[in-house]
Amino acid sequence: MARISLLLVTIALAGAVCDDAAALAKIQVPGVQVALYRYGYYKGPIDGIAGPMTAQALRAFQRSKGLEPDGVAGRRTRAAFGPLGGHLFGERMLKRGMAGFDVSVLQFLLAKRGLSTRYFNSNFGSVTERQVRRFQRRAGLSADGIVGRRTRAALISGHASRHDTRAVRSAGSRHVVRPGETLSSIAARSGTTVSALASRNKLDPRELLLIGTRLVVPSARAAVSRPDVVASLNRWAAHYGVSPELARALAWQESGFQNDVRSGIGAVGVMQVIPATWFFVERFVIGDPIARTVDGNVRIGVAYLRHLTEEFRGDLRAALAAYYQGPASVRRRGPSRETRHFVANVLALRGRV
Repeated sequence: MARISLLLVTIALAGAVCDDAAALAKIQVPGVQVALYRYGYYKGPIDGIAGPMTAQALRAFQRSKGLEPDGVAGRRTRAAFGPLGGHLFGERMLKRGMAGFDVSVLQFLLAKRGLSTRYFNSNFGSVTERQVRRFQRRAGLSADGIVGRRTRAALISGHASRHDTRAVRSAGSRHVVRPGETLSSIAARSGTTVSALASRNKLDPRELLLIGTRLVVPSARAAVSRPDVVASLNRWAAHYGVSPELARALAWQESGFQNDVRSGIGAVGVMQVIPATWFFVERFVIGDPIARTVDGNVRIGVAYLRHLTEEFRGDLRAALAAYYQGPASVRRRGPSRETRHFVANVLALRGRV
């Protein structure tokens, strides 16, 4: 096990003496990861696993703050995290209006139990309170929205919780229509098209879709075509206020509009999104889980491009460089030669694809 997890066990957890110390120590890791992610030092998944990437990022952060790079998320290190630092999870009762390190851990645990809090923002707001109440009801606890010892223990153990699977039922080849669904929403979530879905099930897309209708969902890969990808790019570019010409140029440079492309570092799909970026955009930019479909891949990529454009204050070259190389790397070292070529190619493709 990595050094960070072992050392966290030794940290005194005031007010949590009745909880299992080892479990509480291990569960602090996502709080460290969220803070390091926000500061640009960690680009792995927020998974609560104290692996080498987390330890390396923590030491790099400590060195940047003039602290001893011991890989321990002690009080001085957590103070250096600013609003993302503070109390360890289990040191205090949590309720609406609080913020800090322990709230990040709380939001991670809620997401782990199937209750997305929209953002890992370290703030205990109305959405987090609502999800805490939902979890408490599932666990048979008093739904007061306050995270005390019993709620904390249930969150850590996962006992009596059950995942909300309503949003992912259509991932297979068959799907039963639920209230509020349309052919377009099912098609987008499944990575297919309305025409392919209607044709496969002998439906008229102009007619009302009846609740309870059993659908056969065509293969996502078989249904993808260039017009579908372009339509998705244009739609999400308009949604996020990104130039559609730029979005299409980026997608073409990354994959040639092909969704089955996979790079050596794990980047996938039309927009060549790596898992860490997908997670970041879901949690910090969009605030909702996004289906692993062609349309979802495009949405993640376009939303991330918009985020980077804002982060680099409208500098498109810097935003594209950060998309390819990573924002933290671009700030520290500037664009590499390979990155500069990538940016030049994207800009040259604008209006041509």
